Amino acid sequence: MSLTRRSLLKLAAASTVSPVFANTSAGADPITVGSVLDTSGIFQLYGRPMDKAVTLAVEEINAAGGLLDRPLRKIAYDTRSDMAMYSEHATRLAEIDKADVVHGAVLSAAREVIRPILREAQTLYFYNTQYEGGVCDRNTFCTGVTPAQQTEVLVPEAIERWGKKIYILAADYNYGQITARRIEKYATQHGGEVVAAEFFALDVSDFSEAIANIQDAKPDIVMSVLVGGAHLSFYRQWSATGMNRRIPLASTTMGAGNEHTALTREEGDGIMMVYSYSKQLQSNENKWFLRRWQRRFGSIEDLHELAVATYQGVHLWAQGVRAAGSVERDKVIEALEGEVSFRGPVGRVSLDAKTHHVVTPVHLIEVNDQKMTVAKSFGERQPVDTQAVCDLVANPADTTQYEI
Repeated sequence: MSLTRRSLLKLAAASTVSPVFANTSAGADPITVGSVLDTSGIFQLYGRPMDKAVTLAVEEINAAGGLLDRPLRKIAYDTRSDMAMYSEHATRLAEIDKADVVHGAVLSAAREVIRPILREAQTLYFYNTQYEGGVCDRNTFCTGVTPAQQTEVLVPEAIERWGKKIYILAADYNYGQITARRIEKYATQHGGEVVAAEFFALDVSDFSEAIANIQDAKPDIVMSVLVGGAHLSFYRQWSATGMNRRIPLASTTMGAGNEHTALTREEGDGIMMVYSYSKQLQSNENKWFLRRWQRRFGSIEDLHELAVATYQGVHLWAQGVRAAGSVERDKVIEALEGEVSFRGPVGRVSLDAKTHHVVTPVHLIEVNDQKMTVAKSFGERQPVDTQAVCDLVANPADTTQYEI
């Protein structure tokens, strides 16, 4: 895909290039790490900390001497939460900036815009966001939790605690639609049922009709798969009606972008989630990471699950480069398929060779006084949903996203 000169000038103005800090060979060519994220616009609550995470990981690697005796250079683009900008920025990173790897995309819809562009350009791609699972693409690595690691834990825990009848509210795009089907599958497996599912465009902020529908349906649980700043309005409206004291909430998305800190205790307390990360984890690795983030950015308030997955994604890629002794895409992929691992804020995460997804520990988490309190911890969980449909070792030419 080619770009016009005018487009290139606009994109150049929109990019940021990080300085290089590394004790490497004089004159060594930098290794380029691309970042394309929503650092402004309606999804900036997710994208800004993710971009900071790329910065922190790049600086840590450079401070340790870089990779292959070469410094890392970060080039970042802001999509301004405009899906059309993802295509332009991904193309520039691949064709003009000659990025050695790209970390980027918040929404699954954005991932599906840039994934084929980067695959065609043979530019290695890391998608570091929790998502609906099923991406099977040798050029792509996914470091966020999938439904088998998150929803498959959350649904039976909610049913055991609260009851069998579930009402789903979800964002109306591929993540929300597919995750809703996974909730229904897991509910059925554990003796529950989905009594209704409603889907909402990302800019919807009035949920009065949906709340009335829930009141009529009288479910035991409301399961939220809502996404972004506009959808945050649901939790406030739900609390204002007093329904949060009558029907409990579980969510696959609340807290991933620190949404719980924007709610009052009355609005947020008691919402249940499952994630790989919480700032409340008491491990030495997490305490060290929080100190690093605080020193670099002045506050840990915006740090969240997706930022941590991004930080770990950059370090996993770096492990692959070290193992390969090269930044050449095919050699790095082969090295990453050697079950590379990294020990960081969540503990040990490793890459599954067949799916290019992570194996990660997860935790049952409850919102309590605007904090994500860990209620129960689980061991490392495999991405078994994607493993059921994807084997890139046997079928390296597969580029499908399976709707699992």
